[in-house]
Amino acid sequence: MTELVQMTAADLAEGLQRGDFSSVEITQAHLDRIADVDPGVHAFLHLDPDGALATARDVDRRRRDGEALGALAGIPIAVKDVMATRGLPTTCGSRMLDGWIPPYDATVVRHLKDAGMPILGK
Repeated sequence: MTELVQMTAADLAEGLQRGDFSSVEITQAHLDRIADVDPGVHAFLHLDPDGALATARDVDRRRRDGEALGALAGIPIAVKDVMATRGLPTTCGSRMLDGWIPPYDATVVRHLKDAGMPILGK
């Protein structure tokens, strides 16, 4: 599914609406690409494959059940490490915050989650 990681968010959203692929397929394709490339790039400080795939499965179920979803529901995203993300390490790139796992989400993260966007990592 290499082509999924090369598509725009708008194209992915259209494909989801048409049923060309699922959010789980998109999310897994992105996680696979990260696994292939990130060891040399070091773009991610932390990945959350379990959380991202759980969100993707939930969005796919809701879409199958006919629930009205937002335009970006099921489109995976990564967030900067400066955004507090409940349950995920948030270090802001500082060793001083090493190991800190916030008990809350930053407003922008809450909006992404509410929109049904699987968070791949930070």
